[in-house]
Amino acid sequence: MPEHTASAQDIDHVAARLGSSLPSLARALERQVSRHYPHPKPPEAQLALLRHVEEHDGVTVRAAAEALLMKPNNVSALVTQLTEQGLLQRRPDPSDKRVAHLHLTPASRQALTEVEGLISAHLSRALRALTDGELDALGSALGALDSLDRHLSPRR
Repeated sequence: MPEHTASAQDIDHVAARLGSSLPSLARALERQVSRHYPHPKPPEAQLALLRHVEEHDGVTVRAAAEALLMKPNNVSALVTQLTEQGLLQRRPDPSDKRVAHLHLTPASRQALTEVEGLISAHLSRALRALTDGELDALGSALGALDSLDRHLSPRR
């Protein structure tokens, strides 16, 4: 554990502010994207799975569940939904037919590109409204947020 000069009260304050601002930012982005996305936007859990499959083509349901910190049966249900929607392919493992490997479809690649583009555009617009000091502070915080994510999600 690193030693801190910050008091426990300061750390608790930062924790409380992060705990309320991160979900608020996520909801604000969700609203913006939903307004400008021409199709029904997939729920965040589906997007998280699609993003993970995009980064780890051929991942199994079990490995995806571990990485996303979800129960395998919940990921399996998401896989079924996404497969029925034509957004995910489930291919059997050649050596073990009980295991399936997940792959994106062209439709899901396009949907991810569109959604990620909208997210980036909305964030860029909002960031342009900030001061140089605020932008510098956010840029400096990115590494710390990545580290915080690793501490909260040790399996990643």
